[in-house]
Amino acid sequence: MQGKRVIVGLSGGVDSSVAAYLLLQQGYEVIGLFMKNWHDDSVTLSDECPWLEDSNDAMLVADKLGIPFQTVDLSEQYKARIVDYMFAEYQRGRTPNPDVLCNREIKFDVFLDIAISLGADFVATGHYCQKEETLVSNNTMYRLLAGADVNKDQSYFLCQLNQAQLAKTLFPIGGLQKSEVRKIAAEQGLITAEKRDSQGLCFIGKVSLPDFLQQKLAVKKGDIIQVPNSHPMYAESRETSPEGLAKKYTYSPTDGIKVGTHNGAHFFTVGQRKGLAVGGTVEPLFVLATDVETNTIYVGEGKDHPGLYRRALWIAQEDVHWIRPDLATEQPTRVQARIRYRQPLAAATLHPATEGVFLVFDAPQSAIAAGQFAAWYLENECIGSGVIG
Repeated sequence: MQGKRVIVGLSGGVDSSVAAYLLLQQGYEVIGLFMKNWHDDSVTLSDECPWLEDSNDAMLVADKLGIPFQTVDLSEQYKARIVDYMFAEYQRGRTPNPDVLCNREIKFDVFLDIAISLGADFVATGHYCQKEETLVSNNTMYRLLAGADVNKDQSYFLCQLNQAQLAKTLFPIGGLQKSEVRKIAAEQGLITAEKRDSQGLCFIGKVSLPDFLQQKLAVKKGDIIQVPNSHPMYAESRETSPEGLAKKYTYSPTDGIKVGTHNGAHFFTVGQRKGLAVGGTVEPLFVLATDVETNTIYVGEGKDHPGLYRRALWIAQEDVHWIRPDLATEQPTRVQARIRYRQPLAAATLHPATEGVFLVFDAPQSAIAAGQFAAWYLENECIGSGVIG
């Protein structure tokens, strides 16, 4: 691709490092850009400075590859678009996904705009997903496909991208296995070859989400109510319509017994097991629901508790997003879907309604959390997504 300029988001990890190398091999003019997205010292967990370490590794990779490198400070945009939204959602008792938001709002929006202003034809990332072109009524459409490594497929994290963003994006490692990526990095003597994958917030590094939230949201004591597995509400016949199947269980303190206290309902999410600090049960307790108005958490014993499961979810029209707008339909459509990263795809049906869509699964799904993203697929192509209501 002689003459085509690509700006790679070098994160300081092995995946983006190898992405840059492969693009060079393909003949692109490659520039490395490190995104500094956070430098609030009030939420660091230690004296370490993870973004500085990552930036240094990215710079060493760029030097090894012989490509230009610079750092861009996007912390202001990151705070406005990701962090503030995240806090607002948690305070409402919802569970946002910062990684999906970071891709939609930062990597493939702000970062893409910067890349284009620098004369780039494309941006590239180290995501494990693939892109294909297809013709629809003589118009070029871009397909977002799962990564070849089924254990690392990251198409879910990109489920909010649109056609304009995909048109300008390359995924150089999408057809590789993780082991192949590390092997290439080692063969090329890249410092990131054996570096562990980041487990922190998107582009924040070693800051974990619970610690991040507790340093920004107020601690507020409340009750933990355990709801018995045999509660009569679970035995009641539920409707079979999409609306009925998507209906959530509603709880009050009289539905169970108090078994402990917590530091704030907004710190917990449906399906959560860790952090409850309540013992004395045969099986672990799981969060069934949170009520931020009364600051109450409702829990149930065991991962098979009926209160954890629902067959359907609702997505309001303003939160429905089609990667492939040509596939949007007003008719019920069979798809495969997931409600969290790495969850196996499950058979489901999309039921369009006047004010949104219902996603009805063939089998009940555990821990459907409001604020998270549901993504739907046709075979290995992610065609749309939405924020769970």
